[in-house]
Amino acid sequence: MHAHLRKLMLAGAIISLAPPAFADVITDWNEKAIAYVTGKMPPAAAQRVMAITHVAMFDAVNSIERRYRPYLVQLPTAATASKEAAAAAAAGVVLATLNPQADGEFRGAMAAYLAAIPNSEAKVQGIALGEAVAAKVLQARASDGADAPDSYRPKTKAGVYVPTPVMISTTWPNLKPFALTSPSQFRPEPPIPLTGEEWAKDYNEIKALGARNSTSRSARQTEDARFWLITGPQAGDPIVRQIVIAKKMSLVDSARFMALTAVAGADAYVAVMDAKYHYEFWRPVTAIRNGDIDDNSATEREASWQPVGDTPMHPEYPCAHCIVSNAMATTIEVLLGTPEIPEVSMTSTTAPGATHRYTSVRALADEIALARIWAGFHYRFSTRVGQRMGRSIGEYVANNVMQPATVAAR
Repeated sequence: MHAHLRKLMLAGAIISLAPPAFADVITDWNEKAIAYVTGKMPPAAAQRVMAITHVAMFDAVNSIERRYRPYLVQLPTAATASKEAAAAAAAGVVLATLNPQADGEFRGAMAAYLAAIPNSEAKVQGIALGEAVAAKVLQARASDGADAPDSYRPKTKAGVYVPTPVMISTTWPNLKPFALTSPSQFRPEPPIPLTGEEWAKDYNEIKALGARNSTSRSARQTEDARFWLITGPQAGDPIVRQIVIAKKMSLVDSARFMALTAVAGADAYVAVMDAKYHYEFWRPVTAIRNGDIDDNSATEREASWQPVGDTPMHPEYPCAHCIVSNAMATTIEVLLGTPEIPEVSMTSTTAPGATHRYTSVRALADEIALARIWAGFHYRFSTRVGQRMGRSIGEYVANNVMQPATVAAR
């Protein structure tokens, strides 16, 4: 009974997001997808779902309008085919397939959405196109490594107990990227030496400002720390949607804009997990409780130190939130030609009652990077490296996939 009720509630939540008019089918289905993936899978896995959904919608719409090089496929279809129907069908099929436990709910949501489009041959053609593109994109990602078994080996000695929580995204270093040539394409230099002055400085900064009971952190720093405990697509996509709407983008430009930012975010997760599990650098909660063994006289141990929130279960270096936010922000900056954006607002489930507003994607990304210091999750040097990696990934994605193309005769 409870399971049936949950299914009905999920279906209602998904279907209720369908707007009375199709101002932008791309943002509509982005919101539907996020409503489902939030809290149901790790951030990297959720971003993969969003990227697959958006490249399918883009290739479907672009197969009709043909203004850009396809991400994967450009299938033949009538120029009069419904772009809205194509995008909705592509998204619905992708989400139903990637989330088989919610297959009925997504197909029901797709049927409800398509029912609002007047019946016509254009609608029929659009649906057929969207379903065909979705099948091609899903096939291309079927063996990308997302379902590889977790074989992470904890560091220990025979007979010695180590904590046994499940690590997050241990298989992502081997995931097939969406645009990058390899997961290690932008792998950074190793973490800084523990014996140096920079380590002592960053250690003591986060020890003071990132502690759960810190008296050095300002009220705004505490708010930022809690605000950006939110991660994954729910932390970035609402901003992207608002930009699309404020800019009144055409459907194909909206599809491309959101697909490129989704791909940048997905590849940022691949790249950062490659680096994290390659270097396996300790988190502040580990380092500070072991400050007496790092061979640095300027780092004093604090036995009961705790960060603001629960430390994510993957290695520290570099900062994932910094990489993902900068990858998406840089993609937006390249596409718009400026970091300045129409004013957007953001709320967070991890800081109820707080609303943050931005007119620059760089300011947004900088706030997130600093928030990870205030939260006690990342050292300052790690945030700098993360931001630099994110910018490189964003520039690469924005300049190498889904580029403008000459419209060929059909």
